[in-house]
Amino acid sequence: MGFNRREILAAAAIAPLALQEAGAAEAPAPAWRKLASEPFRGKQDDISFVSPDLGWYGNGQGKLYRTADGGETWEKVWEQPGTFIRALGFVSAEVGFLGNVGTGYYPGVTDTKPLYVTRDGGRSWTAVEAQGIEAVAGICGIDILPRQTIYQGETRTTHVIHAAGRVGGPAAMLRSTDGGESWSALDLSAFAGMILDVKFHSAEEGFLCAASSSDLAQANALILRTQNGGQTWDPVYRSTRLRENCWKMSWPTREVGYATVQSYAEGATDRVVVKTTDGGKTWRELPLVSDAKAQEFGVGFVDEQRGWVGTAVSGFETRDGGKSWAPVEMGRAVNKVRVVRGGGRTRAFAIGVDVHRLDLA
Repeated sequence: MGFNRREILAAAAIAPLALQEAGAAEAPAPAWRKLASEPFRGKQDDISFVSPDLGWYGNGQGKLYRTADGGETWEKVWEQPGTFIRALGFVSAEVGFLGNVGTGYYPGVTDTKPLYVTRDGGRSWTAVEAQGIEAVAGICGIDILPRQTIYQGETRTTHVIHAAGRVGGPAAMLRSTDGGESWSALDLSAFAGMILDVKFHSAEEGFLCAASSSDLAQANALILRTQNGGQTWDPVYRSTRLRENCWKMSWPTREVGYATVQSYAEGATDRVVVKTTDGGKTWRELPLVSDAKAQEFGVGFVDEQRGWVGTAVSGFETRDGGKSWAPVEMGRAVNKVRVVRGGGRTRAFAIGVDVHRLDLA
């Protein structure tokens, strides 16, 4: 059967549109890009941004770097040998907090101060003081929660800040409800052996990535939940295997959260991620990969479905909420993944042996 002239002209008009649509569908997805940063031997632990352009990262040599162009260039703004920069959290371009892992765990660390505050964009730092701070040996995670308050008839934004640690124990947390002006220290050794990460949804409700014992041989991976600002904690997930801990967590929404589980059991190959869909009340294990070398570290999600996990050897990406994972090049030993939005743009930053960036929008 032949085609008449009208049908031929119609097909000719549609063909370019079809090619455009096919080309758009086949366009490669954005890739993680390695940023130029100062070489460092080993895993670097945290990176913090207040906008898609302005951010900081630190390392175990006590060096802090700042960028104003999304990581294209970095300036070293502070250095303190003997301090191990384990955690960072910035409130604004000027105000931020720095967690030091503390002495007695890593060689070369001589600084006993667990937490510092800056008010000039990271160029100078002052040690935080609090009654009972001697119970806080070091910090592994910092969480900053903006909160709207009413002051003399006007709304203001203040911040609830938690800094918790540490790897190897003891378990403790520093808490401020006034943006870091004053602090309380909480000894959490009755609830966990070590703390690796912290996240609060409100001033009262929060979660800890932890381990049940400071002795790794006796430790189960543990997630704790508080509903009274950290005074008491309840276990909402505990692994059934020894030599494990819960390392880092990511909450794309208040209901959906993910956390990585580290296993140091001899011969262990099956790696799992844990997920909640009911606001942290219950958690279930999802398989990540079967690979003894793929020790898990950081995790970050841009929404409920799409996210990344960093391991010692590579990264993994899911686009279906953790049902399946695919290898992705985002650097080795990624310890923290930060998703940053602002000015109509969305970027993800990953820090480990190197620093990587993914431009999402």
